[in-house]
Amino acid sequence: MHDVKWIRDNPDAFDAGLAKRGVAPHAADVLKIDEERRALISELQDVQSRRNDASKAIGKAKAQGDDAGAQALIDEVAKLKSVIQDGEDRQRQFDERIEAVLSGLPNMPLDDVPVGEDEDGNVEVRKHLEPRQLNFEAKEHFDLGEAGGLMDFETAAKLSGARFVVLKGQLARLERALANFMLDLHTTEFGYTEVAPPMLVRDAAMYGTAQLPKFVDDQFKTGAPDDEDAHWLIPTAEVPLTNLAREAIHSEEELPLRFTAFTQCFRKEAGSAGRDTRGMIRMHQFAKVELVSITTPETSNDEHERMTQCAEEVLKRLELPFRTMVLCTGDMGFGARKTYDLEVWLPGQGAYREISSCSQCGDFQARRMAARYRPTGEKSTRFTHTLNGSGLAVGRAMVAVLENYQQADGSVTIPDVLKPYMGGIETLELGASDA
Repeated sequence: MHDVKWIRDNPDAFDAGLAKRGVAPHAADVLKIDEERRALISELQDVQSRRNDASKAIGKAKAQGDDAGAQALIDEVAKLKSVIQDGEDRQRQFDERIEAVLSGLPNMPLDDVPVGEDEDGNVEVRKHLEPRQLNFEAKEHFDLGEAGGLMDFETAAKLSGARFVVLKGQLARLERALANFMLDLHTTEFGYTEVAPPMLVRDAAMYGTAQLPKFVDDQFKTGAPDDEDAHWLIPTAEVPLTNLAREAIHSEEELPLRFTAFTQCFRKEAGSAGRDTRGMIRMHQFAKVELVSITTPETSNDEHERMTQCAEEVLKRLELPFRTMVLCTGDMGFGARKTYDLEVWLPGQGAYREISSCSQCGDFQARRMAARYRPTGEKSTRFTHTLNGSGLAVGRAMVAVLENYQQADGSVTIPDVLKPYMGGIETLELGASDA
C-alpha cells in the first residue's frame, strides 16, 4: 500500500515510478479523492466543535433556568450527531475508494532497478560455476524420475488432476533431505528462526502481503466464495511468516526478525497455460523453504543483499551452476521494490531456470498489516520494511540435482552435503525399481 501523504508531496515521482512498471498515471485520481476526503474531515471537525460547544451550553442554560434554550440546544446536538454520523459514513466511503485504487497499484521500484518491459530486460549480476559438460545426451528430470516409477504424474493426475506429482521411495526422501539441509543451514549458520506456520489463512493475511485483491484468480480458497469462515491455502510461506509482525509494534533493538519455514505451497498458475506442462517446474502444489525478514528502513537494502547471499549459499553447497539476476521493472513482482532471481542451470533443458526470488518490499506490505517499530529513544512509531525470498524452492532444487548429477546409465549421484540426510545413500539407481 502506498502512503497518500507521500503521493500528495510527490505526485510526479509517483506517476514516474508507475510508468517504469508500465502502469498509467494515478496521482491525479488519488489526490482528487484525497482532497474531497480532507475537505469532509475539515467540515466534520467544525461540526464536532459546534456539538461540543452546544453540549457545554446545555448545562449553563439549565443552571440559568432557561429550559427552552436548553431544549433548543439539546435538539441541535441531536441534529449535529446525525450530521456527524452521516459524515463519518461518507469518510469511510472515501477511505474505501482510495484503498481500492491504491491496492491495485504495484510498489515503487528503487532507483537502481533496470527499466524494462519483460524478462529480456533483466540484468545478470554474477555467475557461479560453469555448466558441467556431459559426454552423453542429458535427460530432463521427469525422464529420470519416471524411469524407476519414483516420480508419478499419471497417478497424481488420477488423484488431483494436472500439475501434481506423487514422489516415492528415494525421491520422496531426497525432497525431505533437501528441505532439512536448507533449514539446518538457514537456522544454524544464518540466524533464521524456524517456524511451523498454518497453511490456511484468512483474507486479512493474504491482503497484508498483497496476494489480495490483485491476484485472487491465482489462489486456492476453501469453502464457498461468500463463506466468511473460508480460508486460503497459502501460495508461499511468505504470507504467514510476514504476518507474524501484523498489528505489532517492535522495538528497534528487536529487529531484524528473521524467519524461515518449510511448507507446501498452493497456486492455480492461472496465467501459465501451456507453460512447463510436463515435470515439476510449475505445479499447483509444491514444497518450498521460505525466508522472511522484518527490519528497519535504514537496513533493508543491506538485509536484501544478505538474504540473497543466504539463498545463493544453498546452491553453492549443492555445487550447482547458477546465475544471479536483478529483475527489471517489467518483470518484478507486484509488491517488490527490487528483486534478485537466482537461476539454476538445467542440463536437460539446456537453460537457466528460476529457483529463488529475493525481494525487498519497503513498507508496502507493512502499511497493509500495520506492522510498526519504535526507533530507539523516540515515542513515535514507523512502519517496518519487509523482505522475502525462497531459500529455496525444494521441488526445483530436486530437478536441478537430478539433471546436474545424472550419469550416463541413468543413475544420479547424491551431492556430498545431502549424503548425511540420505542415510548413507550415495547414488539413486533410478533405472531400477526402489526397494
